[in-house]
Amino acid sequence: MRPVHTALAVLVAAVWGFNFIVIEIGLGHFPPLLLSALRFLVAALPAVFFVGRPKTAWKWIIAVGAALGIAKFGLLFTGMAAGMPAGLSSLVLQVQSVFTAVLASLVLRERPGRVRVAGMAVALAGIAVAAVDGGTSGPVLGFTLVVAAAACWGVSNVLTRKASPPDALNFMVWVCTVPVLPLFALSLLLEGPERDLAALRGLDWSGAAVIAYVAWVSTVFGFGAWNHLLKRYPASSVAPFSLLVPVFGMSSAALVLGEEVSGLRWVAALLLVGGVGMTSLAPARAGTTATEEGGAAPAVSAGSPPAAAAASPAP
Repeated sequence: MRPVHTALAVLVAAVWGFNFIVIEIGLGHFPPLLLSALRFLVAALPAVFFVGRPKTAWKWIIAVGAALGIAKFGLLFTGMAAGMPAGLSSLVLQVQSVFTAVLASLVLRERPGRVRVAGMAVALAGIAVAAVDGGTSGPVLGFTLVVAAAACWGVSNVLTRKASPPDALNFMVWVCTVPVLPLFALSLLLEGPERDLAALRGLDWSGAAVIAYVAWVSTVFGFGAWNHLLKRYPASSVAPFSLLVPVFGMSSAALVLGEEVSGLRWVAALLLVGGVGMTSLAPARAGTTATEEGGAAPAVSAGSPPAAAAASPAP
């Protein structure tokens, strides 16, 4: 990769890593489901008028929007609101790669090779260590919700591979339209109209900046830049940079929020990032694929990091 594009890939990873800190700040202004709804509303409304009509079947747009927007982000924001630290969330969420690989083997019949299976085992060991650390420094419920969010992310990755969208940016913008009304409805039902109205009436520059960052900087800029890199270079060259996301997330949380990074958390980070790298970058064994079933082959395997799959934005 050219130096300028290497710098862009690192910048995107930094933007996505710092996004967890912005979410943490945003949760001080908004209930989690309302914040998630506002994120998708602001990300979708300007862009939807410029990307043209959907180029992928609505069944896939709705399915990915439900798995990614409603389930994954709803669970992630709720888990962080329940006390899951921002830095630890950025780390634990990377286990989505393991869920993606497992689901791809079951649904798409992509048989993982030995290296990928070993990587999954290493990543799961990292999650176990993180769970031990989380049990001593954070709530179990928050940890469980973030792991569930990672599983939903894996579902959305496999759905996107099945959809094989011809225009990833067009697909992602229309996906962002799906969760808006359901998340607003869930917020009204579970968080209450009084709490939502109080948050909206109390909107200040800080809260507006949070929404602008998670919607435009993290989603529109981050995804657009990542997709630009994927069009110029092989996914195997771009994908490893996504492993920097938890590095930036944990370091930013320590510097900005004062989160303590324990020895156990560093061990969990080494295991999880190493395992995700093995799982994501190792080629799948030859077998029956979506192409053999008559579908279009996407650019990368379903085991690739979500951004590398040109489908899902980072948190």
